Amino acid sequence: MKSDLEALMQARKLDGILVFGDAEHNPPMYYFVGGGHVSGALLIKKAGKEPVLFYNDMERDEAARSGLKTVSFSEYPGSEFREEANGDFETALALRFRKLLSEYGLSGGRVAVYGKMEFSQLFGLISRLAKLMPELEFVGESGLDSALLRAMETKDDREVARIRQMGAITTTVVKMVQDYLTAREVREDEVLLKEDGNPLTIKDVKGKIALWLAERGAVDVEGVIFAIGRDAGVPHSVGNPDDLMTLGKTIVFDIFPAEQGGGYFYDFTRTWSLGYATPEAQALYDQVHEVYNKVVENLDLNASFIDYQRMTCEYFESKGHKSQLNTKAPLDGYVHSLGHGLGLNVHERPWSGLTAGEDNILKPGVVITIEPGLYYPEKGMGVRIEDTYRVRPDGKVELLAEYPYDFVLPMKKWKRRSNVATRKPKDLTKQRRERL
Repeated sequence: MKSDLEALMQARKLDGILVFGDAEHNPPMYYFVGGGHVSGALLIKKAGKEPVLFYNDMERDEAARSGLKTVSFSEYPGSEFREEANGDFETALALRFRKLLSEYGLSGGRVAVYGKMEFSQLFGLISRLAKLMPELEFVGESGLDSALLRAMETKDDREVARIRQMGAITTTVVKMVQDYLTAREVREDEVLLKEDGNPLTIKDVKGKIALWLAERGAVDVEGVIFAIGRDAGVPHSVGNPDDLMTLGKTIVFDIFPAEQGGGYFYDFTRTWSLGYATPEAQALYDQVHEVYNKVVENLDLNASFIDYQRMTCEYFESKGHKSQLNTKAPLDGYVHSLGHGLGLNVHERPWSGLTAGEDNILKPGVVITIEPGLYYPEKGMGVRIEDTYRVRPDGKVELLAEYPYDFVLPMKKWKRRSNVATRKPKDLTKQRRERL
């Protein structure tokens, strides 16, 4: 949490933090200012002092809503620095930043740099500042373990409420997609049809997802995964837009929208097979669902997240699948980590990968995903189940949005001619909720 930042800066021997860029879709800046249309901003956080936000005059109202101390860039007019820099814009910008950094107490020490800015521009600015201010050491921290990510790792009740609201929006849209798909007419070759009688494609479905999210104040920032058949067997394949929606193939639907303006994310996955499933796909789904339930039922306060990755690997290997436990970079079987933290970034601490540190623990305040999966692209199938949980202050683990775990989705306007039955997996949601 933000209250941890001072201690983290002290531990990292950081005298200050600089955050560059817009507030929208820029997690470090958003974290401090709370969003809003504040573009081209600079935030200075000196150790032991409250942050100061520098803004452009046209965005003064948005800057004021941050609740931070604010200073307009117009107090440092560019003309005086351009004269000193003999008209060189980049040098003038560096001179301007030198003055405001010095005036706000950052003329020496170690300063971590965060945020989003066009790389060439930021590199040029920092390079010039380093020459103008040799007493300052500009620090680029790891994107996996920075002081800021450490502070963001735990969420307060306000942050959790926003993630929970995104979960409600996400599952509402997922239900709309499910209802839309299962209501389609089906051609003789088992291809779904649109209202106009043309084949339904991945592109068509994604268009509806984007619309339904936008209508509810959410946005598909990083690209929803809606992949069928072989593409479902490649974990991060977003799906071929021209692929036809067809019965009897696994569909991995991984949706991770954020609040409009680049706020908090939710992360959710279901795997479906429309109308019916092959026995092999059903067996794969049952194994993923079983280990998912096994992990969730054993989540413990202050346990290492990595322990659950090992548990998942061991389970899948016992069923004859490859995993990272004993196979280097497997391309099929269980090929990724169990989950990750979630917040203003769709992926953040704590991490569950086998190479992550043992300090990635399930402490109060963390929000995590649990997402085991199995992938066989050459067999034309893949399965993943994912939900988002938080560890409450009392140590209990709480599911932030509920949704059924049905694999085979019956079609309302189609009936399979054969007598082959498919087995519906046992849904343990209710039992798990009661336990937690």
